[in-house]
Amino acid sequence: MPPKLEISVGQCSDKGLKKDNQDFHGYVCPKEPQLSYKGVAIAIADGMSGSDAGKEASQASIVGFLDDYFCTPDSWSVKYSVQKILSATNSWLYSTGHSKYQSAKGMVCTLSILIAKSHTAHIFHIGDSRIYRIRNKNLELLTRDHRIWVGDGKSYLNRAMGIEPNLNVDYRSFTLEPGDIFILSTDGVHDFIQDRDIKQIIDENSGDLQRASEMMVAKAMQSESNDNVTCQIVQIDSLPMASSDEISRLNTNRPFPPPLEPGMILDGYHVQEEIHASKRTQVYRAFDAKTERNVILKTPSINYEDDPVFIEHFLHEEWAGKRLSHNNILKVLGNDRPKRCIYYVTEYIGGPTLRQWMDGNPKPEIKTVYAIIEQISNGLGAFHRLEMLHQDLKPENIIIDESGVVKIIDFGSVKIAGIAETKKPASNDPVLGTLNYTAPEYLLGQRGDLRSDLFSLAVITYEMLNGALPFGKDMPEKTSRIKLGRLQYVASMEHNPMVPAWMDEALKKALSINPNQRYNVLSEFVYDLKHPNPRFIGSAKTTTPLIQRNPLLFWKSLGAIQFLIILILAYLISV
Repeated sequence: MPPKLEISVGQCSDKGLKKDNQDFHGYVCPKEPQLSYKGVAIAIADGMSGSDAGKEASQASIVGFLDDYFCTPDSWSVKYSVQKILSATNSWLYSTGHSKYQSAKGMVCTLSILIAKSHTAHIFHIGDSRIYRIRNKNLELLTRDHRIWVGDGKSYLNRAMGIEPNLNVDYRSFTLEPGDIFILSTDGVHDFIQDRDIKQIIDENSGDLQRASEMMVAKAMQSESNDNVTCQIVQIDSLPMASSDEISRLNTNRPFPPPLEPGMILDGYHVQEEIHASKRTQVYRAFDAKTERNVILKTPSINYEDDPVFIEHFLHEEWAGKRLSHNNILKVLGNDRPKRCIYYVTEYIGGPTLRQWMDGNPKPEIKTVYAIIEQISNGLGAFHRLEMLHQDLKPENIIIDESGVVKIIDFGSVKIAGIAETKKPASNDPVLGTLNYTAPEYLLGQRGDLRSDLFSLAVITYEMLNGALPFGKDMPEKTSRIKLGRLQYVASMEHNPMVPAWMDEALKKALSINPNQRYNVLSEFVYDLKHPNPRFIGSAKTTTPLIQRNPLLFWKSLGAIQFLIILILAYLISV
């Protein structure tokens, strides 16, 4: 059995000299597949002493987080998941504290979280609880206290859960190593124990973390701690294989299917015809005898049978497709029968690809183009809400069904943030996009984001409106910043005078070589395609040279000016 993430935990809490224990702590180490997709979560909180309901705040923060984190989509990254949860929790603490206790200190607590996922540790921290790490017998403080000292030994928290409406949480991540030990503590412990005592207690109780945590609490109380005392100790016992994830493990022993021919039957699917074939995959139309409907079978090419990276990508296609539920995205069907080999099944869609539609409609009306682009954007937005990037949006990967519904049909290059975290940080997958539609940052070997998918959508929009590519030629295959900097956007007026200048400016912005100059969200781009942005009205005429906007008018005007100059000179000479 391949190695997996395994931890040992010890934890102890006591009210100490206080009347009530306002600390709260907990951890969850789930079973597969959540262990791979979400990791292990450990959290500690300390209710603020001057808070009206510090105990309730710390308990709500820990219980709410540990419950909600494992309910977030598997495709979400750790950082995105935790920030979403903490932002919502903070809003609830802040509003409840003000409404119920009429105080800015109504429900306030510190919070420190450790997520161990695959080979990476993620730390989230606000307040003055702490997280330490012991590696190679060296003790290191990983967090910083959000506490302001005002003199005479007095201090106050300047950042905490529930103290302000907007949350500012410290975040950091780093690679895990087997044997790493993490200590999470509240100030009732670490304010009364020296670093050497922490190391000594861990060393003397290395085989019993529960006893080590109890000894840590006891040591703080012996040192006259006047606060609640809570300590958690976590050791990383083992890490998973570098490239393993639950998806791959479930399919380890499945073979590739043989080349399929019409008339062959695979697990009850009657193959009718091959629709598409490339060096990587084959796509077949088949009849499902069980459901009595046409479906699509997608199979991997036997040429990649010994390529683990390709196999991983193919398996992730099905995984991603099953989690995407949207009218403008191809539906991947669930497994209702055992599989003998690696393939997946989708709904069958009758209708042309967008490329075929464009070939048959070389000069479509602008409102028709907008209606299609709006649907593509809606489907693309569903990817982004699950922290997925499509990365290969092009006319060939879009189908318009018989009722006019537009669907994104290919998931072969989809990047899933949550799955990407299961790999070692040094691993970089090649981008599988298509030249002319792939965002420039990918061509430079950089990471993309939703603005990269936006670039691809804008290329499609430009091509539908103008029947040409936005930079007048193919993107350079072996590119560089210098080559990309030489690319010049070609105004739509040169191809299609019917495209309004303000719409062309929206396209130009979305097609910026620098992603920081593009729209930040799809909806802004789609809105500006239909509604004239005041910033764009008239700007095209002032920013685009006449020779680019209307070459014929430019040369006619230049000729007229030259002729007028000749007449003036002739008159002056004659006089």
